[in-house]
Amino acid sequence: MTAILDEESAAGRFSGTVLVTRRNETLFTGAYGLADRERKTPVTMDTRFQIGSITKLFTATSIVRLIQDGRLSAADPIGRHLPDYPNAELAAKATVHHLLTHTGGTGDIFTSAHWDRRDEIRTPDQFIALLGRRPPTFEPGSMYDYSNYGYVLLGAIIERITGHGYLADLDTAVLRPAGMTRSGNNPDEPPAPDLAIGYLGDDLTPNTDYRSLLGNPAGGAYATAGDLRQFALAILRHDLLDATHTDLLTTGKVNAGFNGRQAYGFAEQTVHSIRSISGIGGFPGASAVLTIHPASEHVTVVLANLDPPVAQQVAQFIDFALPAADLLPGASAAQS
Repeated sequence: MTAILDEESAAGRFSGTVLVTRRNETLFTGAYGLADRERKTPVTMDTRFQIGSITKLFTATSIVRLIQDGRLSAADPIGRHLPDYPNAELAAKATVHHLLTHTGGTGDIFTSAHWDRRDEIRTPDQFIALLGRRPPTFEPGSMYDYSNYGYVLLGAIIERITGHGYLADLDTAVLRPAGMTRSGNNPDEPPAPDLAIGYLGDDLTPNTDYRSLLGNPAGGAYATAGDLRQFALAILRHDLLDATHTDLLTTGKVNAGFNGRQAYGFAEQTVHSIRSISGIGGFPGASAVLTIHPASEHVTVVLANLDPPVAQQVAQFIDFALPAADLLPGASAAQS
């Protein structure tokens, strides 16, 4: 790993952080490249990165916490919690389960209408006012089609049920209980000190336009590698949800093709025929992966401020480099 990442970093093909742990043992850690090329600021393990759709893991966790608390059901139609939703058909047919599994026919947020107003469309209700009149793109529940807008609607449901803004709920339901002290989803500019600037394309243009995604429950969070490990451990050790609802969150429910089986937020896959759960985030200038092997408590985090799929490539290398025996429950630390 050291040889490959040193080479890729020197060639400008990787810039970011890598962390591999097993239970309480750190197996690999490294920081590479520049967080800010103009100021020549190096990446450190404390650098915060935009994590794209890994944010959906947090949103899904918050929703399942509301299910655990008896405040909603996965079978609820979205109209039960968003009674003023502009499209009556979608409100009646698409359920919370459909939104969580990308089977609701809700479409995406990246439309010309959104792009033209990206600096003013921030909250879930603002997205609904812009996009909520659209009919379902297919019969809800009939197929899988990845939908950022579905997770924006989940953020709106969280706000209606809790009476708090999505960002406040994220802090109380996920970040603080997991001990994630250097992560957030703040839409203000600048959103956080030492947040890595994303660079897109061959000419490494700063991804300033995409910072408008901060604050979005579908993909607006930032985090450090260490904080994402904290989130993984909080999931594994039932600090956020009890065992039954952790299973509900992380067990695959829908065939998502090459992405494995879609759980609630998480993707469920196998490596060496051994189960893993993961989240992948990416947009121009940001690439992120969190992979968890529940049986052995291996956690891999790769964060980069370059275009996808650079983090996925590093994470896949790590997964296939880990000896299969070490991923089995009960393997000793010495085997690592």
